[in-house]
Amino acid sequence: MYVVPPPERSGSGSDGDLRVYQTWKGSNIFFLQGRFVFGPDVRSLALTICLIAVPVAIFCIFVARKLMDDFSDSWGVSILAVAVVFTIYDLVLLLVTSAKDPGIIPRNAHPPEPEALDGNMDAGAGQTPQLRLPRIKEVEVNGITFKVKYCDTCMLYRPPRCSHCSICNNCVEKFDHHCPWVGQCIGLRNYRFFFMFVFSTTLLCIYVHAFCWVYIRKITESEHTTIWKAMLKTPASIVLIIYTFISMWFVGGLTAFHIYLISTNQTTYENFRYRYDRRSNPHNKGVVNNFKETFCSAIPPSKNDFRALVFREPPLPPRSVAGGFMSPNMGKTNDDIEMGRKAVWADMGPAMSEHGDGKHGNNERLHVKDGELGELSPDVRTTVDEQRDRPGVHPRRSSWGRKSGSWDMSPEVMALASRVGEQNQNRGGSSSGSGLVTEKRHT
Repeated sequence: MYVVPPPERSGSGSDGDLRVYQTWKGSNIFFLQGRFVFGPDVRSLALTICLIAVPVAIFCIFVARKLMDDFSDSWGVSILAVAVVFTIYDLVLLLVTSAKDPGIIPRNAHPPEPEALDGNMDAGAGQTPQLRLPRIKEVEVNGITFKVKYCDTCMLYRPPRCSHCSICNNCVEKFDHHCPWVGQCIGLRNYRFFFMFVFSTTLLCIYVHAFCWVYIRKITESEHTTIWKAMLKTPASIVLIIYTFISMWFVGGLTAFHIYLISTNQTTYENFRYRYDRRSNPHNKGVVNNFKETFCSAIPPSKNDFRALVFREPPLPPRSVAGGFMSPNMGKTNDDIEMGRKAVWADMGPAMSEHGDGKHGNNERLHVKDGELGELSPDVRTTVDEQRDRPGVHPRRSSWGRKSGSWDMSPEVMALASRVGEQNQNRGGSSSGSGLVTEKRHT
């Protein structure tokens, strides 16, 4: 009987010691033991931080610090302080948007029960019609009928306004889009912070852009020169003006687009896919109510506890393998059998070595069971048969199976030991007798 050994674990801990974030099947990256969840492209977050922090640092060193001399103490310090505080606020919104669960729906361990039959109902007598999950179902929410699709990856029917992100490999509630600059999906739980980040970045660009022009204006007034010569004296201001002007078109246009989406209660995904402007939007509640829903409603709690312990699934029942029977503890039983067999023959070792010549004490694998002969090659089988036909060599019988859990020597083992001892004594007596006859002849 051949038994498949249980698979070995790569780690030393058990499933009960693992947490959800350690066995997460999505593409997310976790920090601080699952307290922060990021997207797989979290490295782009460092680039976004540099694009915000570096220009502000240049502004504070080369522009705001010079403006402190042109204005009174309170006004000059306030220009620098507002730039620093506003930048910190903007970066905090960026980190909250990126490190927050966007509204991931937990996966199902098993697909739901099928409700439709696949194929014809007129199956033959020996055939069973296969059950198949419908790809689309209709659900009713607040009196409105929505069509929801089945997700093969998450093995669930997506709720209305939910979509599967191919980058994060998760189904996200009220999925808006996956933002590469934030490195995270934008969904139900972090859309508010995303919009505030984009809007505050737009205001920061306007602030830096405006005070760079103020500084150039101060140079023209103090030195009585043209604006072009004043711009040449502060190249940092020129670089910041060009940079913030380009950035304002990007983040400013994005802010305006999302203001339109909020006022009509749409997501970016819905706007590009369904085009609600051509038909009625079932989610639109009016401009005021739409803004209240986005900024004044409570953020629902996360449906995932990433720091929770992984639920230990019950062990699989034993199954038959090649005529045998396998169970999770089969590997441990084999070790016990091997250890017990060595213990039995270790007890017999002194008795056999006392009377024998040591030729038959170490042939552990010389004798095989009858059931194992069919698995041996012809050459090995011939050698085994020759060894079994020799006098004085007997097949070894194990006492395992006679008494469960006991390894005491059975009567068969004791009889085997006594017969080997008698044969060795007879051989010793005959050899000593022949030696005496030889000595007498010589004398």
